Amino acid sequence: MKTFLTRTLTSIVYAAVVVAGLLVHPFLFAVVFLALAVLALLEYQRMVKMSGAEPQIWTGVLLTAVFFISLFGFVTGFLPSSLVFAMIPLFLLVFVVELYRKKEHPMANIAFTLSGFLYIGFPMGLSNLLAFPLSEGKHVFYPWIFLGIVITLWLYDSGAYLVGTPFGKHRLFERISPKKSWEGVLGGSVLAILAGVLNAWFFQTIELHTWLIISAIVIVAGTYGDLAESLMKRSLGIKDSGSVLPGHGGFLDRLDSLLFTVPMVVALLYLIRIAL
Repeated sequence: MKTFLTRTLTSIVYAAVVVAGLLVHPFLFAVVFLALAVLALLEYQRMVKMSGAEPQIWTGVLLTAVFFISLFGFVTGFLPSSLVFAMIPLFLLVFVVELYRKKEHPMANIAFTLSGFLYIGFPMGLSNLLAFPLSEGKHVFYPWIFLGIVITLWLYDSGAYLVGTPFGKHRLFERISPKKSWEGVLGGSVLAILAGVLNAWFFQTIELHTWLIISAIVIVAGTYGDLAESLMKRSLGIKDSGSVLPGHGGFLDRLDSLLFTVPMVVALLYLIRIAL
């Protein structure tokens, strides 16, 4: 009971911060989501160091920050889109920095530094395109689509937990995550589809069939995102990516599903726009 109350209280505080970041002001969105990206990246790097590698911590943070800020500046109109090309020399900087570090396993260090950006920095940067969708050829701050996606993810996770914990008998991927079950996926899927219907009713800038596709993306990409992080943690023999969020682990534990979902939804929405 105490664990459930701790988990619930942490969820409420975390949700309040995320929702405030989405709805209060564009700059608060940038602060909250860039902070989440950096904190999750630091947890990832700490996990990687447990495997014996030595990723470039500050180079990785720099890659993530520059990509996020350049996209935020682009969608808000404060910075030119060409600033994104600043990423090119930064990618090369990873190799140059490694020359001077004199660490063991330099190729692994480079690979883990770049993979941290691709796994965390890239999708968190793309979240700007969901918070500032295109409207009549211009990016406008309309966070309701992103909020709908986040709510769908939360409902999917909650349904999977509430159904899978007492009723889960058929393991989903026992080798990676022994507690996850097909019953949990089914319970979460029902709530995710219901969320898609409600999103279409509340946020009518996207049609019902598109919201249902987004719900399907949440179910599939969210599940694989969770399993991918479980694979990393299991290979290192740890339960959580961190201990900052009581009852939930670390920030990466809370963001793992979102990291796989955001790029897929961005691709969907922009492919639909191109097709139109």
